[in-house]
Amino acid sequence: MYHFKFRVVFILLLIGRGLNVNAQQLKFLIPDEAIIQYAGSIGYLSAGAGYEIFGNKRGNLSFHYGYVPESKGGELHITTIKLAYKPWEIRLKDWGKLYPFNPGFFASYTFHKDLGVLFPKGQYPGDYYYWSEAIRPHLSFNTELEIKPPKALKNSGIRAMGVYIETNTNDFYLINYLQNTSALRIHDIFQLGIGLRVKF
Repeated sequence: MYHFKFRVVFILLLIGRGLNVNAQQLKFLIPDEAIIQYAGSIGYLSAGAGYEIFGNKRGNLSFHYGYVPESKGGELHITTIKLAYKPWEIRLKDWGKLYPFNPGFFASYTFHKDLGVLFPKGQYPGDYYYWSEAIRPHLSFNTELEIKPPKALKNSGIRAMGVYIETNTNDFYLINYLQNTSALRIHDIFQLGIGLRVKF
């Protein structure tokens, strides 16, 4: 066992030396923002980290972990990756910005012993269920109000804070709506979430 550990450490040192990796080169891994969200299909409460992308920093790529407690319909653990774009920016004097309509896409994976990536083979005909039990792709739209931090947080490293409200639907809800337009209203297939984004 000792020899195995020694070999692993030795290989890692060689890789690190060969790539000439230092702290400055890994700086891009540090997130640009921390996010907390209530509801919105990614957990009763979720936390995440995100990156501003594209040259104009109007894009967001974020990773989230969400939790649903037993008391809210059964314990669930959910991981999510989100991508959104902010096509319009409205400046609010010198204290903030409004991003009125931000389309996005996200995919979530729910960890649960009864949910698999695919339905069990042999339980249903091959084309009976065409969606995954655990993976859900979503379309989303949000509105975000970004404000400068108060003077008390001037030296905290916080660049801005954003409050957003987001609505989303997934493949399962959308297909059900299209197949049952007489029974479902469009608002029946959308979920709502509210979040706080702290930008560094």
